[in-house]
Amino acid sequence: MTDQDAQPTPTTTPPTRPVDVVVPDRPALEGLEQKWSQRWLADRTYSFDGATSRDEVFSIDTPPPTVSGSLHVGHIFSYTHTDLVARYQRMQGKSVFYPIGWDDNGLPTERRVQNFYGVRCDPSVPYDPDFTPPEKPNPKRPLPISRRNFVALCHELTAVDEKAFEDLWRHVGLSVDWDTLYTTISDDAQLVAQKAFLRNADRGEAYLSEAPTLWDVTFQTAVAQAELEAREYPGAMHRLAFHGPDGDVEIETTRPELLPACVALIAHPDDERYQALFGTTVRTPLYGVEVPVVAHPGAEMDKGAGIAMCCTFGDLTDVVWWRELQLPNRTVIGRDGRILREVPEWITGDGAATYTELAGKTVHTARELTVAALRESGELIGEPKPTQRMANFFEKGDKPLEVVSTRQWYIRNGGRDAELKSQLLARGAQLQWVPEFMKHRYDNWVEGLNGDWLISRQRFFGVPFPVWYRLDADGEPDAGDPILADEASLPVDPASDCPPGYTEDQRGVPGGFIGDPDVMDTWATSSLSPQIVCGWERDPQRWALTFPMDFAPQAHDIIRTWLFSRVVRSHLEHDCLPWQRAAISGFVTDPDRKKMSKSKGNATVPDEILHKFGADAVRWRAAMARPGLDSPFDEAQMKVGRRLAMKVLNASKFVLSMVTEDGSSAPVGAAGLERITEPVDRALVASLTEVITTATQRFEAFDYTGALEVTEAFFWSFCDDHVELVKERAYGARGPQAAASAHAALGVTLDVLLRLLAPFLPFVTEEVWSWSHPSSIHVAAWPTIDEIAAVQGDPALVADVAAALIGIRGAKSNAKVSMKTPITAVQVSAPSASLERLRQVGDDLVAVGRIDGDITWTDGADEVRVSATVVPAAS
Repeated sequence: MTDQDAQPTPTTTPPTRPVDVVVPDRPALEGLEQKWSQRWLADRTYSFDGATSRDEVFSIDTPPPTVSGSLHVGHIFSYTHTDLVARYQRMQGKSVFYPIGWDDNGLPTERRVQNFYGVRCDPSVPYDPDFTPPEKPNPKRPLPISRRNFVALCHELTAVDEKAFEDLWRHVGLSVDWDTLYTTISDDAQLVAQKAFLRNADRGEAYLSEAPTLWDVTFQTAVAQAELEAREYPGAMHRLAFHGPDGDVEIETTRPELLPACVALIAHPDDERYQALFGTTVRTPLYGVEVPVVAHPGAEMDKGAGIAMCCTFGDLTDVVWWRELQLPNRTVIGRDGRILREVPEWITGDGAATYTELAGKTVHTARELTVAALRESGELIGEPKPTQRMANFFEKGDKPLEVVSTRQWYIRNGGRDAELKSQLLARGAQLQWVPEFMKHRYDNWVEGLNGDWLISRQRFFGVPFPVWYRLDADGEPDAGDPILADEASLPVDPASDCPPGYTEDQRGVPGGFIGDPDVMDTWATSSLSPQIVCGWERDPQRWALTFPMDFAPQAHDIIRTWLFSRVVRSHLEHDCLPWQRAAISGFVTDPDRKKMSKSKGNATVPDEILHKFGADAVRWRAAMARPGLDSPFDEAQMKVGRRLAMKVLNASKFVLSMVTEDGSSAPVGAAGLERITEPVDRALVASLTEVITTATQRFEAFDYTGALEVTEAFFWSFCDDHVELVKERAYGARGPQAAASAHAALGVTLDVLLRLLAPFLPFVTEEVWSWSHPSSIHVAAWPTIDEIAAVQGDPALVADVAAALIGIRGAKSNAKVSMKTPITAVQVSAPSASLERLRQVGDDLVAVGRIDGDITWTDGADEVRVSATVVPAAS
């Protein structure tokens, strides 16, 4: 059956369609998204209400997308995967709790606001209640504005972005409950984030510490381990001479500018070359500072000279050595990425003059000046050798990170606590993973943690820490005894709210107080998405119905961030997992299997493909991407999905337009089972049993791709074989009883197939369902084999018919004639069992094949074979 001949010219003209089945004369896919999105919203089709027990609920922790970013087709695929599961569970009778939120705080939003309005936040600028952004923004010369004005612009722009995102998700057909919409910067989210932090602090799980911190000098903020991205970075290897008691010791480094921060030389304890040096000291080039030579198993004997300088801090290895060997901290790089201006106390004499030349310079300039000085002093051995080194970057940054000493807030995550790490690994083992191999990524991440979770950021648009510090007589903050907010006062902003027992006039003055200027990392808020959406300590009834949640879908690149952080928060607060199962999507790649990204210029804009092919076509392609596996994207694939949607529309029009000779409508659903009398019709309905069983099993295993494959394969067989086979009989060629059997089988099969396809193609299936049903297909029951158990038939006949039709069509195709061309003689050879079954559908085969003579049946072949004599085409 093709789209063009979905409704053929009947041999018997059917009577007028009855009023209880309303089929449009010209059904079309265009406009269905808008029509049904509005209807679902008005009817509250996907609202979460009515559940009275946890067993009735399927609860989903949906990823809140970053609204300041841009979406590509990979996001559409991932969120569609979640929606497939939600729709299936709803049809299984579950009350589906399917909220959605916007991740609208943090650095990405600030960057967008800065570029969009041409402003930058300067906390020293006073608040201007009449402020308006520049008419002609200049991102290269941003206007400094107060923090309060800047935050107001963040709220203003995110509101616009959120509306655009909502429109897009409605177009895709996400069956979320829009009444549960949340944002990570809302008062509700801030209350949850601040309360959870206070609980962590009270139990000693959150703490303030002065420690080496990964620092992005461009964005002027600390960066957590989970936000690192290793990239190749061009540099040069320098061989330097340290001066020992018995001669020079040569080391190699890519960062000679850190010589003033050198605190030791380190070699492997088994390296025989340096055994005599362990326990002695050497003097640094240029500065003449004595540093010890010590052993550490982390030194690599086969790398460079086998001995390395440890500086505070060049990289995370330096941090490990510094901490484990209890070395002094001699930091020389400030938060601005420049060499500190004041000469350190450990550098004296001529070294002080050398340092003065570097003071205030950028790292790059300091490196050039240092190399020049080393070359002049003769302490540079040979010339620098160009090299590519791996450096840590902030995932959103474009310069290598520095390691500086700062005071930050941390939450314990097992990075420095073996017992907690073991507990979090056990949580990963308790969690059900889809697919199972993704658990290894979780395990590898947890096992590799070497520090606690840094949650404070030196930014402006985020959840503030509910913390203040007392100021001493000199106006210096006492970080050792912070003032924590009372839970009853949350949410608070320490920049405008006062701590208990203080008044506003004491802010910033000696003996008064100062608010903590930092905000929480955006992951510190989104790590509490289950607590936010489920109503933790705000809505006891919802909490009891939805937590722990059932399902946590996400992409695999944020296992280390979003998934792990939610496990940590739930483990610490509730002593349980936040959900039962995590489903991990793969990446959607370009045709060359490279990850799609805006920066690479290979991302496909969702709006374009949605408008060109329709949401159902895009959803079909998304469902073909298996859980956990990357999927290359080709726009041409959307044509296949659109063809399927068109076939659903046209095949349904044909079936639902059927009427019996007495004018009653074609049976829809199981109501017409007793009228199915023809063997091939009974075989068709009986073969649905396996389709229903397999599709259900696949969905229960969260294998939506497998469910689609078995359903779609049967649907095309139904259209191409069975519908074509019974057309003439359905229009009355063999009398009313045979026609009624065809009508009933077609109606029952369509009813089941529409429900099986509904999660994948929600718009076209809803449209077709509405022609014969008063309520939404998406709240209809998922098909069960009990519905069709009363029909006894042999499914093997369906396969026999398909083979026979292939033979008949092949004969005409080989003869290069139209499928409407008559056949004068047909011989069917088949095994005896197949032959016996096919004899029962002889009349239908004669009709569909336009066979003028009789069919000759020959027993004994090993498979169904057809030979035919075709009327030659007119010359």
